[in-house]
Amino acid sequence: MSASVAHTRPAPHSERRARLRWPARWRDWWLRRLPATDQLELTQRNVYILPTRAGLLLALTLLVLLIGSINYQLNLGYLLTFLIAGSALAALHLTHGNLNGLRLQLQPGEPVFAGQAATVSITLHNPTRRERWAIALDWLAPGTTDCASDSPGHWADLPGPGQVALRLRCVMPRRGRHALAPLQAQTRFPLGTFRAWCWWRPAALQLVYPAPESPAPPLPAPTGEEEGLATQATSGSSDEWEGLRPWRRGDPLRWVAWKKVARQAESGRDDWVSRDFAQPSGRRCWLEPARTGLSDPEQRLSRLCAWVLAAEAQGLDYGLRLGALEIAPGHGTAQQQRCLEALALC
Repeated sequence: MSASVAHTRPAPHSERRARLRWPARWRDWWLRRLPATDQLELTQRNVYILPTRAGLLLALTLLVLLIGSINYQLNLGYLLTFLIAGSALAALHLTHGNLNGLRLQLQPGEPVFAGQAATVSITLHNPTRRERWAIALDWLAPGTTDCASDSPGHWADLPGPGQVALRLRCVMPRRGRHALAPLQAQTRFPLGTFRAWCWWRPAALQLVYPAPESPAPPLPAPTGEEEGLATQATSGSSDEWEGLRPWRRGDPLRWVAWKKVARQAESGRDDWVSRDFAQPSGRRCWLEPARTGLSDPEQRLSRLCAWVLAAEAQGLDYGLRLGALEIAPGHGTAQQQRCLEALALC
């Protein structure tokens, strides 16, 4: 019988998971009710306050002091008990007022590659003359009701009136356009016996590019059609150049200014230089999943991302084909962003 009882007894770690499951479910249900916004004003309707563990221990201590004072008729005990209780009640009002009236504004960060940390800028505005102390802002850790960390970089003191900008980092593991994690603003000023907090669900979306393959294979060789287009584009203009620039990987050897290289070699320098043509070289390439030689869809996108970066670094005209989507060949920052965004949202 003892063996059957031991078999049906739940494991300690499963009990801990069960205790944590209900606070997390309640937190998730509450967050779904919050409107998504990039600007938030903290008022009495969205700022909540509860005693901390230190506050509960203080309340228990005051209860013991009060019982002892009543039992032994200690006037000084009454004085000490009610003095500390009054200070705690004053701290309740000050802690809530430390958040009440603040305005938060979120500025989404630049797109990042998968696995990198996106930086989000959040500005805290204090419209009143009252200074605000020890305001903490951080991501809400998944599966808990507390902040992800209490790092000193996420704490701020606000002058009155004035504003402070905090920069928060969040690792983005997957490509795509993702909603930012919920945020929590909190304070325990001045005594730490109460914690006032507010949950915030941002509306901004973070664009995440695929992680580029490293090291990536060389760019695919141009097909016959691409070579024909390149010949037409460079006919009559391949000998017209307007200056010199540092040699870049992928430049043909006929572009190298050998006389300049020889003079630099005599002076002890081994830097190569290439001719900078007034018109583009005409070399162009089409990037598409079929030319990666891979079967896994995510690995294909990772290799295509690396090829886009390599083609842009070499100054080539490159285009991208993803099923029905076709981006015409070109180069420059705008072309690179179009291609990377198409890979992220594919």
